[in-house]
Amino acid sequence: MTAMPRQTLRLVVDATTPDPAPIAQAARVLAGGGLVVFPTETVYGLGAHALDAVAVADIFGAKERPATDPLIVHLAAAADLPRVAAAIPETAAALAAAFWPGPLTLIVPRHPDVPPIVTAGLPNVAVRVPVHPVAQALLVAAGVPVAAPSANRFSRPSPTTAAHALADLDGRVDVVLDGGPTDIGVESTIVDCTVMPPLVRRAGGVAIEALRAIVPSIAVADHVAGVEHAQLAPGQLLRHYAPNARMTVYDAAPADGVA
Repeated sequence: MTAMPRQTLRLVVDATTPDPAPIAQAARVLAGGGLVVFPTETVYGLGAHALDAVAVADIFGAKERPATDPLIVHLAAAADLPRVAAAIPETAAALAAAFWPGPLTLIVPRHPDVPPIVTAGLPNVAVRVPVHPVAQALLVAAGVPVAAPSANRFSRPSPTTAAHALADLDGRVDVVLDGGPTDIGVESTIVDCTVMPPLVRRAGGVAIEALRAIVPSIAVADHVAGVEHAQLAPGQLLRHYAPNARMTVYDAAPADGVA
Protein backbone atom coordinates (compact mmCIF):
# COMPACT_ATOMS: atom_id res chain seq x y z
CA MET A 1 0.00 0.00 0.00
CA THR A 2 1.38 3.43 -0.94
CA ALA A 3 0.15 6.86 0.06
CA MET A 4 -1.41 9.12 -2.58
CA PRO A 5 -0.03 12.70 -2.45
CA ARG A 6 -2.25 15.13 -0.55
CA GLN A 7 -2.14 18.80 0.34
CA THR A 8 -1.86 18.83 4.11
CA LEU A 9 -3.64 21.66 5.97
CA ARG A 10 -2.37 22.55 9.46
CA LEU A 11 -4.98 24.08 11.77
CA VAL A 12 -3.93 25.45 15.17
CA VAL A 13 -6.44 24.86 17.98
CA ASP A 14 -6.42 25.68 21.67
CA ALA A 15 -5.71 22.53 23.67
CA THR A 16 -8.24 23.29 26.41
CA THR A 17 -11.02 25.17 24.60
CA PRO A 18 -10.70 24.32 20.90
CA ASP A 19 -12.33 26.71 18.44
CA PRO A 20 -15.39 25.00 16.89
CA ALA A 21 -14.53 26.19 13.35
CA PRO A 22 -11.32 24.17 12.77
CA ILE A 23 -12.84 21.23 14.64
CA ALA A 24 -15.88 21.28 12.33
CA GLN A 25 -13.61 21.51 9.28
CA ALA A 26 -11.57 18.50 10.40
CA ALA A 27 -14.73 16.58 11.34
CA ARG A 28 -16.10 17.03 7.82
CA VAL A 29 -12.87 15.63 6.41
CA LEU A 30 -13.12 12.60 8.70
CA ALA A 31 -16.77 11.94 7.95
CA GLY A 32 -16.01 12.25 4.24
CA GLY A 33 -13.32 9.58 4.28
CA GLY A 34 -10.22 11.77 4.73
CA LEU A 35 -7.25 11.53 7.09
CA VAL A 36 -6.91 13.83 10.11
CA VAL A 37 -4.04 14.03 12.60
CA PHE A 38 -5.17 15.11 16.07
CA PRO A 39 -3.78 15.25 19.62
CA THR A 40 -4.83 12.90 22.39
CA GLU A 41 -3.59 12.89 25.97
CA THR A 42 -1.07 10.16 25.01
CA VAL A 43 0.34 10.94 21.55
CA TYR A 44 -0.91 12.39 18.27
CA GLY A 45 -3.17 10.04 16.33
CA LEU A 46 -3.80 9.57 12.61
CA GLY A 47 -7.56 9.24 12.27
CA ALA A 48 -9.99 7.91 9.67
CA HIS A 49 -13.66 6.92 9.71
CA ALA A 50 -13.44 3.51 11.40
CA LEU A 51 -16.47 2.07 9.60
CA ASP A 52 -15.17 3.08 6.15
CA ALA A 53 -12.78 0.36 4.93
CA VAL A 54 -11.40 2.55 2.13
CA ALA A 55 -10.58 5.38 4.54
CA VAL A 56 -8.96 2.95 6.97
CA ALA A 57 -6.84 1.51 4.14
CA ASP A 58 -5.48 5.04 3.60
CA ILE A 59 -4.11 4.98 7.17
CA PHE A 60 -2.02 1.94 6.31
CA GLY A 61 -0.80 3.58 3.12
CA ALA A 62 0.11 6.87 4.81
CA LYS A 63 1.99 5.14 7.61
CA GLU A 64 3.43 2.33 5.46
CA ARG A 65 2.02 0.08 8.16
CA PRO A 66 1.61 -3.67 7.63
CA ALA A 67 -1.98 -4.91 7.47
CA THR A 68 -1.15 -7.41 10.23
CA ASP A 69 -0.91 -4.58 12.79
CA PRO A 70 -4.44 -3.69 14.04
CA LEU A 71 -5.73 -0.21 14.85
CA ILE A 72 -7.40 1.34 17.90
CA VAL A 73 -10.91 2.71 17.44
CA HIS A 74 -11.60 5.98 19.29
CA LEU A 75 -15.05 6.88 20.61
CA ALA A 76 -16.50 10.08 22.05
CA ALA A 77 -18.04 8.29 25.05
CA ALA A 78 -18.29 4.89 26.69
CA ALA A 79 -21.97 4.86 25.76
CA ASP A 80 -20.87 4.52 22.11
CA LEU A 81 -19.14 1.18 22.73
CA PRO A 82 -22.03 -0.92 21.33
CA ARG A 83 -21.42 0.72 17.93
CA VAL A 84 -18.14 -1.18 17.58
CA ALA A 85 -18.41 -4.04 20.10
CA ALA A 86 -20.47 -7.19 19.56
CA ALA A 87 -20.41 -7.81 23.32
CA ILE A 88 -19.07 -6.02 26.38
CA PRO A 89 -17.35 -8.33 28.89
CA GLU A 90 -17.89 -7.53 32.56
CA THR A 91 -14.20 -6.74 32.99
CA ALA A 92 -14.35 -4.26 30.11
CA ALA A 93 -17.38 -2.54 31.59
CA ALA A 94 -15.67 -2.23 34.98
CA LEU A 95 -12.45 -0.84 33.52
CA ALA A 96 -14.29 1.57 31.23
CA ALA A 97 -16.28 2.91 34.18
CA ALA A 98 -13.06 3.50 36.11
CA PHE A 99 -10.73 4.87 33.43
CA TRP A 100 -12.72 6.27 30.51
CA PRO A 101 -12.21 8.83 29.21
CA GLY A 102 -8.47 8.33 29.54
CA PRO A 103 -5.34 6.51 28.33
CA LEU A 104 -6.76 2.97 28.48
CA THR A 105 -7.59 0.77 25.46
CA LEU A 106 -9.84 -2.27 25.87
CA ILE A 107 -9.97 -5.24 23.51
CA VAL A 108 -13.52 -6.54 23.08
CA PRO A 109 -15.40 -8.67 20.50
CA ARG A 110 -15.67 -6.84 17.17
CA HIS A 111 -19.06 -5.62 15.92
CA PRO A 112 -19.86 -6.74 12.34
CA ASP A 113 -20.00 -3.08 11.26
CA VAL A 114 -16.26 -2.70 11.95
CA PRO A 115 -14.33 -3.65 8.80
CA PRO A 116 -11.85 -6.52 9.25
CA ILE A 117 -9.03 -4.24 8.01
CA VAL A 118 -9.27 -2.38 11.34
CA THR A 119 -8.53 -5.53 13.35
CA ALA A 120 -6.04 -7.31 11.06
CA GLY A 121 -8.82 -9.77 10.27
CA LEU A 122 -9.17 -10.87 13.89
CA PRO A 123 -12.54 -11.17 15.69
CA ASN A 124 -11.74 -8.58 18.39
CA VAL A 125 -11.33 -4.81 18.30
CA ALA A 126 -9.27 -2.40 20.42
CA VAL A 127 -11.26 0.62 21.64
CA ARG A 128 -10.68 3.68 23.79
CA VAL A 129 -12.26 7.00 24.76
CA PRO A 130 -9.65 9.79 24.88
CA VAL A 131 -9.92 12.61 27.40
CA HIS A 132 -8.03 15.31 25.48
CA PRO A 133 -10.40 18.24 24.74
CA VAL A 134 -9.39 18.42 21.07
CA ALA A 135 -9.88 14.70 20.53
CA GLN A 136 -13.20 14.85 22.37
CA ALA A 137 -14.43 17.82 20.33
CA LEU A 138 -13.39 16.16 17.06
CA LEU A 139 -15.07 12.84 17.88
CA VAL A 140 -18.29 14.54 18.91
CA ALA A 141 -18.34 16.75 15.82
CA ALA A 142 -17.52 13.89 13.43
CA GLY A 143 -20.19 11.66 14.94
CA VAL A 144 -18.39 8.48 13.83
CA PRO A 145 -15.96 6.03 15.44
CA VAL A 146 -12.41 6.95 14.44
CA ALA A 147 -9.63 4.43 13.85
CA ALA A 148 -6.39 6.09 14.87
CA PRO A 149 -2.90 4.70 15.36
CA SER A 150 -0.07 7.06 16.24
CA ALA A 151 0.59 9.73 13.59
CA ASN A 152 4.00 8.57 12.41
CA ARG A 153 5.55 6.33 9.77
CA PHE A 154 5.49 2.68 10.76
CA SER A 155 8.04 1.65 13.45
CA ARG A 156 9.07 5.27 14.12
CA PRO A 157 8.71 6.98 17.54
CA SER A 158 5.20 8.20 18.30
CA PRO A 159 4.67 11.97 17.90
CA THR A 160 3.99 14.20 20.88
CA THR A 161 3.71 17.42 18.85
CA ALA A 162 2.14 18.36 15.53
CA ALA A 163 5.63 19.12 14.19
CA HIS A 164 6.65 15.51 14.84
CA ALA A 165 3.60 14.26 12.93
CA LEU A 166 4.20 16.64 10.02
CA ALA A 167 7.83 15.51 9.77
CA ASP A 168 6.58 12.02 8.94
CA LEU A 169 3.21 12.62 7.28
CA ASP A 170 3.20 16.01 5.53
CA GLY A 171 1.71 15.41 2.08
CA ARG A 172 0.17 12.11 3.19
CA VAL A 173 -2.79 13.38 5.26
CA ASP A 174 -5.49 15.98 4.73
CA VAL A 175 -5.55 17.90 8.02
CA VAL A 176 -3.30 18.25 11.08
CA LEU A 177 -4.96 19.71 14.18
CA ASP A 178 -2.13 21.34 16.13
CA GLY A 179 -3.10 21.42 19.81
CA GLY A 180 0.42 21.74 21.20
CA PRO A 181 2.39 19.06 23.08
CA THR A 182 0.55 16.03 24.43
CA ASP A 183 0.30 15.55 28.18
CA ILE A 184 1.45 11.96 28.73
CA GLY A 185 3.75 11.26 25.79
CA VAL A 186 3.42 7.47 25.78
CA GLU A 187 0.75 5.23 24.29
CA SER A 188 -2.38 4.02 26.05
CA THR A 189 -2.32 0.85 28.10
CA ILE A 190 -4.02 -2.01 26.25
CA VAL A 191 -6.01 -4.64 28.19
CA ASP A 192 -7.46 -7.68 26.44
CA CYS A 193 -10.87 -8.33 27.99
CA THR A 194 -11.71 -11.26 25.68
CA VAL A 195 -9.57 -13.68 27.74
CA MET A 196 -9.53 -14.76 31.37
CA PRO A 197 -7.69 -13.50 33.23
CA PRO A 198 -7.64 -10.21 31.30
CA LEU A 199 -4.19 -9.49 29.90
CA VAL A 200 -2.23 -6.26 29.61
CA ARG A 201 -0.95 -6.54 26.05
CA ARG A 202 0.83 -3.17 26.05
CA ALA A 203 2.02 -1.06 28.96
CA GLY A 204 1.15 2.62 28.76
CA GLY A 205 -0.60 5.55 30.41
CA VAL A 206 -2.48 3.55 33.10
CA ALA A 207 -0.35 1.62 35.59
CA ILE A 208 -0.91 -2.08 36.25
CA GLU A 209 -1.46 -1.33 39.95
CA ALA A 210 -4.36 0.98 39.10
CA LEU A 211 -5.89 -1.65 36.83
CA ARG A 212 -5.60 -4.35 39.50
CA ALA A 213 -7.40 -2.10 41.96
CA ILE A 214 -10.45 -2.55 39.73
CA VAL A 215 -9.84 -6.07 38.33
CA PRO A 216 -7.38 -7.89 40.65
CA SER A 217 -6.95 -10.85 38.31
CA ILE A 218 -5.34 -8.83 35.48
CA ALA A 219 -2.08 -10.37 34.26
CA VAL A 220 0.64 -9.14 31.90
CA ALA A 221 1.09 -10.83 28.52
CA ASP A 222 4.52 -11.75 27.22
CA HIS A 223 4.14 -11.56 23.45
CA VAL A 224 6.05 -10.13 20.54
CA ALA A 225 6.00 -11.42 16.98
CA GLY A 226 7.11 -10.76 13.44
CA VAL A 227 5.23 -8.63 10.93
CA GLU A 228 4.01 -11.69 9.01
CA HIS A 229 1.49 -12.62 11.72
CA ALA A 230 -1.74 -10.80 12.67
CA GLN A 231 -1.13 -9.09 15.99
CA LEU A 232 -3.47 -9.46 18.97
CA ALA A 233 -2.97 -5.76 19.78
CA PRO A 234 -1.07 -2.76 18.43
CA GLY A 235 2.54 -2.33 19.52
CA GLN A 236 3.44 -6.04 19.60
CA LEU A 237 5.97 -6.19 16.79
CA LEU A 238 9.65 -6.90 17.32
CA ARG A 239 10.54 -3.52 15.77
CA HIS A 240 8.33 -0.68 16.99
CA TYR A 241 8.73 2.94 18.18
CA ALA A 242 12.30 2.95 16.81
CA PRO A 243 14.15 6.26 16.27
CA ASN A 244 15.98 6.86 12.99
CA ALA A 245 19.38 7.39 14.56
CA ARG A 246 22.78 5.76 14.92
CA MET A 247 23.69 4.28 18.31
CA THR A 248 27.30 4.20 19.47
CA VAL A 249 28.34 1.98 22.39
CA TYR A 250 31.49 2.95 24.28
CA ASP A 251 33.60 0.59 26.39
CA ALA A 252 33.55 2.10 29.88
CA ALA A 253 36.01 -0.42 31.38
CA PRO A 254 39.12 1.09 33.03
CA ALA A 255 42.29 1.04 30.93
CA ASP A 256 43.93 -1.52 33.23
CA GLY A 257 40.95 -3.86 32.90
CA VAL A 258 40.15 -3.74 36.64
CA ALA A 259 36.53 -3.00 37.43
